[in-house]
Amino acid sequence: MYTVEEFDKEKTKVLKYVLYKKRSENEIRKKFENEIESNLLEDIISYLKEANYIDDKEYIRKTINNFMALKNLSIREIEYKLLSKGIKKEDIEDYIYENKEELNQYEIKSASNIIIKKQTSMEIEEIKQYLLKKGYKRDNVNTALEDS
Repeated sequence: MYTVEEFDKEKTKVLKYVLYKKRSENEIRKKFENEIESNLLEDIISYLKEANYIDDKEYIRKTINNFMALKNLSIREIEYKLLSKGIKKEDIEDYIYENKEELNQYEIKSASNIIIKKQTSMEIEEIKQYLLKKGYKRDNVNTALEDS
């Protein structure tokens, strides 16, 4: 068992970590698994989830919006990045399904940006293969090629 003081002290440490940058539940577990006793860590995570400091679904939304604003990625690359953060595959797939129109538009725009950038140094067929290898959907690559 642990004291209220211990709980507050460790909770503050975890909270600072979460407030500095949004984290997935899995990232928090990994970071503190060797520092905080497991029962105490579970209780802290439960407390922070109830207080909405930890919310993997919100984490997915924010992370994808950041990617869409800053990077050229395929939907599959986004999915892999989220999986690497320990986010549940079902939650990621649900978000992608619910936002498929917007994500497909983003993927087409992203592919177009890459096509424009690579056109000077690569043949169209090479660019197409490059995009497909990066996980872009064939339809979206073709649409992007038609538009460029």
